[in-house]
This record gives sequence, C-alpha cells and structure tokens, in this order.
Amino acid sequence: MELNLDSEVLKAYGYTKENITITQIGTGLINRTYLLSPVLEDKKYILQNINTSVFKNPLAIANNLKAIADYLLLNYPKYLFIKPIPTITGEEMALVDDEYWRMLPYIPNTVSLDVLSDPKQAFEAAKQFGKLSKLLNDFNASSLEPTIPGFHDLGLRYEQFTLALNQTNKQLKGLAKIEIDNALDHRYILDYYNSYTHRSDFPDRVMHHDTKISNVLLNAETFQGICVIDLDTIMPGKFISDLGDMMRTYLCAFSENETDLSKIKIRLPYFEAMIKGYLSEMKNILTETEKELILFSGRYIIYMQALRFLTDFLNGNIYYPINYPTQNLDRAKNQFKLLAEIALNEKELQGIIEENLV
Repeated sequence: MELNLDSEVLKAYGYTKENITITQIGTGLINRTYLLSPVLEDKKYILQNINTSVFKNPLAIANNLKAIADYLLLNYPKYLFIKPIPTITGEEMALVDDEYWRMLPYIPNTVSLDVLSDPKQAFEAAKQFGKLSKLLNDFNASSLEPTIPGFHDLGLRYEQFTLALNQTNKQLKGLAKIEIDNALDHRYILDYYNSYTHRSDFPDRVMHHDTKISNVLLNAETFQGICVIDLDTIMPGKFISDLGDMMRTYLCAFSENETDLSKIKIRLPYFEAMIKGYLSEMKNILTETEKELILFSGRYIIYMQALRFLTDFLNGNIYYPINYPTQNLDRAKNQFKLLAEIALNEKELQGIIEENLV
C-alpha cells in the first residue's frame, strides 16, 4: 500500500513527498519498513523506523553497524554489507519527533523468504551467516554494544521463568503444569552450558542473533545467497546463538504457532544442508569446544525459546502478541516437542555433523 511519511523524515535524506513514492513492505514484527522509490532516480531505498520499545538504545545499533562496516570495507571491500546511508547532515540515523529512522540501499533482483521450501535455501542461508562470522573472526567483539542486553542469556531467561512461576496464579500454573515440569526437567541444559563457559576456546564472537530465513537475501532466480540483512541484533555472543537459531527455525516445516504437535518433526535433509552451508565457511574457524557444542546449540536456543513462551504465558501474555489466551502456552508445547525431536534424532544429527567436520 502507498502512504505518506512525516516530511521531516524524508527531508533528512534529501527528499520530499513530491519526488518520491512510498510503499510499506516487510513482514517483520519489530520495525516498520518502507520502500522508497525516487521519481528521478533508478535506485530504490529501504527506510526503517526503529522500535525503541525493543531497542532502547538505537545509537548502539548505529555505532555497531558503522564499526563493522568500516572494518569490512578495510579488510574485505568486496563483501556486501548493507550499511545505513547517512542523512544529508552526516548522521547514521534521522531523529524526528523522538523517533529514529534509517535508510538502507535496496538490493535489486533479490528476495527474502518467509518459509523454507528447499534444502538448498537452508544451505545458502547458513552459508551466508557463517561467512559473516568468518569475516569478522578477528574483529574485536567486545567493542560492540549489546543492542538487547541478555537477549540469548539462558541463565537470565531461566531466572525470569522461575520468577513468573512464583508469581503466577493457580489457574495458569494448573494449565501449564506439564510444560512447567518440562522446563524444570530440562534445567540440565543450562547447567551443561555453564560447565563450558570457563573454557578459553569458547570465545565471544560477533553474532547476528536472529538467523531466520527472512534475514538473508537470495538471488531472485537462482536462490544463491547474496548477503545477511536485518542487522539490529548484531552484538557480542557465542556461536550457539546463530547456529542454534537456524536449527530452531529451519529444521521443522511448521513454525512455533503450529498446535498439531504430530507435525513437529525434524527434516534431516534441511539439517544436513544447513550444517554443510555453515561449516563450509566456519569449519576451520570454530574451536574444538565449539565443535563439541554444535548440536547442543540447537538444544540451547530451542529450550530458551520454550522458556520465553512459557514465561510470557505465566505472566499473562505481556510480551508476545497473541490471537487467543493460551497461544503462548501452545508455543511452549511446540518448542518442547521440537526439543524432544532433537533428542530422538541425536544419533543421525551428530553423524551428519561429524561427516562435515572431516
């Protein structure tokens, strides 16, 4: 649909309502995204409004992206890193009426997918996320600011769960009894992770933290990977964050909103494609400890997401949007089923990993 924006936002980038066409695009739940088509130019641009309810320090995003862009330009100038276009006054973002906006170049002849339909797409996406991690292997991750503090901190998510469990009412606790028991029974995942954190070869890296398929641009005709997008959550983290999130979102044909749990199955061809793609870039970069934790990364992220859904249900659904009262509980059930599928297929999954580490 076409619409108008505040003229001051357009003015910050040298445009007016008269010389540009504006269309709202994208399916993201966080930032509002628009396609800008200047009347007298062949180029198009992406304009995004930063959701400050989620990203409370937008300047951290701007500073992180600038630092990474400068590093990549110096060391890997041919790599396509979609950095924001400065305003006409040289700012990384435009601030209009207490709202932050940024403009990005539009990459023609590309697509971003909402759903995986071919293992090749999983390969290409995983390869792109792995490639970015590889290129930033020598970048000082500690120089970046967390844009969402504690985002993939399982210890924090477990604390939030136990707090919600202690404060919720008897009715919600009764409805969620099976999932609560499941969450408590899987506490060993947090303990297992903590047993590795002291190791010197378990480094903090520059991680994307949101590696769903829609955050990769693919060639519109060949579906070959082009680059990674939606870079707001780039910040320090463990490799588990990216690879684990790929496992959570690539391996099942159905999303966390599927209520028929019999459909929650792992697609082995997609797992194999994802592992091949990721390790084609990262095999020689990962440390021995990281290689040990490849399959565990899926357990870590899936368990964490199950906890987050369950916590939100116990808190009265205050974070994730819902369409019916027990949706977050159903989402938690879904993620616990996916976690069980990892265990059920562990031998085959680990075999695929080991074949691709040779």
